[in-house]
Amino acid sequence: MELRDIEIFLTLAEELHFARTAERLHVTPARITKAVQKQERQIGALLFERSSRSVRLTPIGRQLRDDLWPMYSGLQEGVRRARLAAEGITGVLRVGMIPHNSYDLRRYWDDFRDHHPQWRLQIRISPFADPFAGLRRGDIDVLVAWLPVEEPDLTTGPVLFTDPRLLAVAADHELTRHATALTEMLADFQHVDAPSRPDYWAEGFLPPRTSVSRRIERGPLASNTEEMLSLISTGETVGLVAHHMKRYYLRPDIAYLPLRDDDPLKFALVWSTEAENDMIRALARTVRDLGPLDLRNL
Repeated sequence: MELRDIEIFLTLAEELHFARTAERLHVTPARITKAVQKQERQIGALLFERSSRSVRLTPIGRQLRDDLWPMYSGLQEGVRRARLAAEGITGVLRVGMIPHNSYDLRRYWDDFRDHHPQWRLQIRISPFADPFAGLRRGDIDVLVAWLPVEEPDLTTGPVLFTDPRLLAVAADHELTRHATALTEMLADFQHVDAPSRPDYWAEGFLPPRTSVSRRIERGPLASNTEEMLSLISTGETVGLVAHHMKRYYLRPDIAYLPLRDDDPLKFALVWSTEAENDMIRALARTVRDLGPLDLRNL
């Protein structure tokens, strides 16, 4: 089986749609069909069950996918590493951002790149749902997350910045009659929640009760920022957000109210203890040397 045919098979096994596979690989659907038929003749069995409505892997197709994927991904990684080496790049550090203000933190990124030109730094957005899964899967090397983080397999590094919280509400919400809000008001409304997150970590952002023990109710689930803001914009819920959201997510259907009695959040570097390496240590050292930012005045 030729490498291109392996790529076609694995892409179709992921997409389960001939037209989407062709579009993704920049070939015609007929080329996809021809390659699959050739593979099935070579193996002597169907790899996909096709109908006018669906495409599904057969048991033999699933087995072939599972056998081929590690080899193919390893080959792709080898080619990627060779290209980087040709550019003088010996490693890539992937930083996942739960906050959305990577631009505010450019002094850390720029300093790291200036002092370590042999390493490439990649910044990615990470979801607040199941927040540490990316570190554990190896999708990212370092995570920027609010504290506390009390996971036994993760290391908490230096603080990058502190940021107060705002109360995000619909533009026509009754609370917009006020210029500011108090944390005691949080108990009067339902708040957006996130799935698959440690309770202690979520409560570090939104406590379960106010200072006088009134319960703060969590409501609909949102897996990402866009879902959260959509729920808030309808007036169905309200939500606490970091202050930088006011600058990065300025929307006509959302109003942001400062909390007069808020304790600012701290955002720090977090990484898998077992996966710690020279690049991670270098980024942590950069943050320690430059010190944390206070974003309250931005």
